[in-house]
Amino acid sequence: MKAITIRQPWASLIALGQKHYETRSWKTNYRGQLAIHAGLTIEKGACLDPYIKSILDKSGLSQHNLPTGRILAICRLNDCYKVTAESDEHILAESDSHFLSIDPEEAFLGDLSKGRYAWELEDMQALLKPIKAKGKQSLWDCSGMF
Repeated sequence: MKAITIRQPWASLIALGQKHYETRSWKTNYRGQLAIHAGLTIEKGACLDPYIKSILDKSGLSQHNLPTGRILAICRLNDCYKVTAESDEHILAESDSHFLSIDPEEAFLGDLSKGRYAWELEDMQALLKPIKAKGKQSLWDCSGMF
């Protein structure tokens, strides 16, 4: 199984099922199971944003207790979309076979600037006991950890 390391609070927002697209500057052809790994970095400014803070508060999380250096969830990477247009009302993106309109609320939780990629994450399953792991850049293999 592949994994991706994501900074906090973004990794927790994904594991909580609040963020459905991971945004990257690069495309991936990988599709299938994907482990969500929380890196060691916490973007404290993002944790203080009222919208993000309210989501974290509902789950008993804050910038002071976000898990780091752990695999938090497993999901399925369903598709990878390239952002082709953006406005205040919606973000348009396309993959090899689909077009997508991304809700502005979702867009607030990632950098969906034109030319970036939205990785569609589905079937999120948060782990009851996160697994300690050292993250890596890009997609990495975590098969031996489960």
